[in-house]
Order: sequence, then C-alpha cells, then structure tokens
Amino acid sequence: MIQPVDRQELQRQRQHMQAVRSLLDAEHLATGRRRAALIETYGCQQNEADSDRMRGMLAEMGFAPAEDRAQADLILFNTCAIREHAELRVFGNIGALKHQKQRNPNLMLGITGCMMQQPHRVEEILSKYGQVDFILGTHTFYLLPGVILGLLQEGRRQALVAERTDAIPEDLPVRRESAHKAWVTVMYGCNNFCAYCVVPHTRGREISRRPEHILGEVRGLVLEGCRDITLLGQNVNSYGRDLGGEPDFADLLADIDKIEGDYRLRFMTSHPKDATQKLFDAMANSVHVARQLHLPVQSGSDRVLAAMNRRYTAAAYAELAARARAAMPDLVLTSDIIVGFPGETEQEFEETLALVRALRFDALFTFAFSRRKNTAAYTMKEQVPKEEKQRRLSRLMEVQQEISLEKNRAHLGQVLSVLAEGPGKGGLLQGRTEGGKLCYFAGPQCLIGQFAPVRITEAKTFVLYGELSGSH
Repeated sequence: MIQPVDRQELQRQRQHMQAVRSLLDAEHLATGRRRAALIETYGCQQNEADSDRMRGMLAEMGFAPAEDRAQADLILFNTCAIREHAELRVFGNIGALKHQKQRNPNLMLGITGCMMQQPHRVEEILSKYGQVDFILGTHTFYLLPGVILGLLQEGRRQALVAERTDAIPEDLPVRRESAHKAWVTVMYGCNNFCAYCVVPHTRGREISRRPEHILGEVRGLVLEGCRDITLLGQNVNSYGRDLGGEPDFADLLADIDKIEGDYRLRFMTSHPKDATQKLFDAMANSVHVARQLHLPVQSGSDRVLAAMNRRYTAAAYAELAARARAAMPDLVLTSDIIVGFPGETEQEFEETLALVRALRFDALFTFAFSRRKNTAAYTMKEQVPKEEKQRRLSRLMEVQQEISLEKNRAHLGQVLSVLAEGPGKGGLLQGRTEGGKLCYFAGPQCLIGQFAPVRITEAKTFVLYGELSGSH
C-alpha cells in the first residue's frame, strides 16, 4: 500500500528549514546581505515540478532567489538522464563552477534528479568533482533542508540516494516560477521498461498519489487564480492501478473537472498501449480539459516498435488517433518519435515518415536515439551511425514542419482563446492556445494571467500571431 512519507520525517525536515532560516536571518542582520539560491532544471516537466518544491523549501529556509550563477550562494542542478547530451551539459556546468567555488568557498553546490539515480554517475561526481557538496536522488530530494543544515553547521558533504521508495512526500512548500501555470504530479515512476528509456531505473516503479491529495492541490491552485494546470506522470494512463484501480485516470480527470473555476486542465504523458475510449470520452465531456493530447508513437515500424517494447502496432496507434479525433474533432494531437533506434533500416524509417504524413500531427518532438546505460537498447547490435541518425532526423523534421505550417494556417481568421502568459518579443504579449500552440498578440499588460479572445492573422511553423477580438 502506497503511503505518504513518514510524518515524523517531514516534521524533522520542517524543523531543519526553521533552523536554517534562523542561521540565515542572523547572518542577514550581521552582514546586511541575504544568501541567494539558484536551481537550474534539465529535462522533463516532472523535474520542473520537483524544482518547484525545492524552491519552496529554499524559500522557507530563508534563501532569496538568485538571478544567475554569479549572484548565487547555493546552486542546485536538477538533472536529466534521458539523453547523453543532457548529462554532458551538467558535467560542463559543474566543471565551470570550480573557479567560482575557489573564489567563494561558502558557495554550496548540489546535484539532484535522474542523473543521480545512476550509481556510475554518483561515483564519478564524488571522485572527480570535489566542488560538489551534496547529491540527492529523485526519491530523496525532500531531505534538502537537513543537507543544507549539515553544510552550514559542519561543512558535511553528503550523498543521499535511495534505489526506490514506496512513499510520496506530500505537503511540501512550493514556489512556482509562474502564478498562472502549474505542474501537478499525479504519479511517479514507470513500469513499462521501453528498451531505450532509463526512467524505470531513475524514477522507480509506478506510484500513484492519493486522489484526495491531487484534488486538494488543484483546488488550491484554482483558488489562487492559476489558469493552466498540467497533470504529470510518466504514463498517466496507469494512474490508480497501485491503488486498486479506482479511480483510474479518466475518473480522476472527471473528478478534477468538477472543480469550479476559470482554468484549463492538461496532462502528459499518455502511453498508447493504455489509452482508452473512456479517456477520450472523459476529455470530450469535460468543461476544463484542453482538447490537446500528447501521445508518443516513437516509430512507424512494427518491428522497431516491438524491439522498443512499446506493445502496440502502427495500425493500432493510427486507430487510437482516429478515435480520439472522432471524440474531439478540434483535437490538437502531438507525438514523440525516435529515429536511428538500433537496427532501424531505411525502409523502416520510411514507414515512420509514411505514418507522420498519414496522421498529420500538429507538432512532433523528434529525437535521435541516444544509448543509455542499463537499458535493453544499450547492448543491441546494429547501432545506427551518428551521421545517419542526423540525416533521418533532418528529413523527419522537414516533413513535420510542412505539416505543422499547414495545420497552423488552418487557424487563420479563427478566434482562439489564448492565456496571456507574459511579455513576448517585439512588445507583444505571448501565450498559449487551448491546443498549446504559442501565440503572440498585441494587448495591455493587465491581460497577463487572463484568457483573451485572439483572432489569428498570421501563421508560421511554430507560432501564431493575432489581434484581440472584441472589446478589450
């Protein structure tokens, strides 16, 4: 049975927060300067959500937000392990801070996130990067206050990483970077073990939050005036299975939709093998759920899909897409595709292109396969050369960009509801449509944080332009 993190442990962390605050407040009185903290986040929205909680804890401890590394007295990297490039960026940034640490011995440097759930990376950091003061894993980030207190009082270097957890930290303070948008985690981990993916190894097995905790968090966000709420999970369609199956994710959507208020509800990510008509119907019958679905397909080749351990065929995916669009004719459908999976032939890549042309996604997130240690694909033979992966990636992007432009041009003349998120380029406001498309338009600053009717006047591949429609 999944439990919240032990209340006594969370109480200890709250006591640590107050102890740190007392130290920093006394230092502030003595020096006139308050220590500042910076979190740099890599990777997925789940990392963003975790960073929001760590920012909340740091604020409770008395740290001010730092604008950049030069101003920071504490720098925390929240890392990603999905692709090698993300890990290399972290190593480069840690190395660059060595001289800053030498100039400022009081600088505290920490690393958390998925990269730190890999034992070989933890060992590498501890042995080669002496400037790093602490390491926290994805299951232990809530221990941050105790680690900071230990550093301030004793200068103690720590690495706290757990292989897995059956407990979820609830009721942590949260400091979001936007007052209008929020991530709400509904579940952690993944049971799917796709051949290319390290998530089951870095985030652990699936653990669902209790529905009452989710509903309470969303209700609080709506009362605070949050307008765009995204429910997060590596596979939201698996929500509730570890709670006995009730409610399932479609039920959870329907329950959240009953919360009154002026907001949009989104979710990601859905695994096609678990997407159901019940989910599509729940979306179609809702008041608040955006008509937007991110449904990663990864490949158009059945052989490659089987090798990836995706457990559906290209035809089954196409049928799902058709059913979702039938339930919601105005649906914005997006997807993920990996090119250059081990053994992928030119013909199999052409099958992927054919699927993309047939299904006409509004947008694609495209990736060249990246070998990840501890995954099944890491030792697969017939690794595709880097140059070939890049060639295929470029071809795929060319095909999709043409489709995306055509899809966006279909909005010309339409009036879309856009959440004004803040100032954009050229003095315009920027925001997102219900379908999640980026839109720029002229309007007063008082519209920020509000929904505005915008008539689309120009369409480009990745962005829409428009003007306010009606009296504003």
